[in-house]
Amino acid sequence: MKKIILSALVCLAFGFAASAQTQKDTTIVFDKLVHDFGNIVQSSGPQTCKFEFTNTGTEPVIIQQVQPSCGCTAPSWTKEPIAPGEKGEILATYNPGGAMPFDKILTVRSNGNPSSIILHIKGVVVAAPQE
Repeated sequence: MKKIILSALVCLAFGFAASAQTQKDTTIVFDKLVHDFGNIVQSSGPQTCKFEFTNTGTEPVIIQQVQPSCGCTAPSWTKEPIAPGEKGEILATYNPGGAMPFDKILTVRSNGNPSSIILHIKGVVVAAPQE
């Protein structure tokens, strides 16, 4: 009985060791997590900012999804795998509605570490000056 338990523990230990060795290093680092547009004149139309990231891991990174918090923000991103040491980008285009402050989020999901990252865009939409 002791041999069976000991054998099972040895198998578990080897399984954990093999699992740890097969984990892939797909670390991504963003140049910034927040972009402040400052004041945007409402009539100026959509505004775009760029979030750049670097794959600092040893395996390719794939951005699977970028989900905005509302329909006023449209994301686009690097679709192909980003090799170790290479850069990718996420563009966020905000379409100003009414004159008011805004703080929107984009949830980035990837095979990277971390697998989910929150990016913020913020600013203040101001009415066009009266002529």
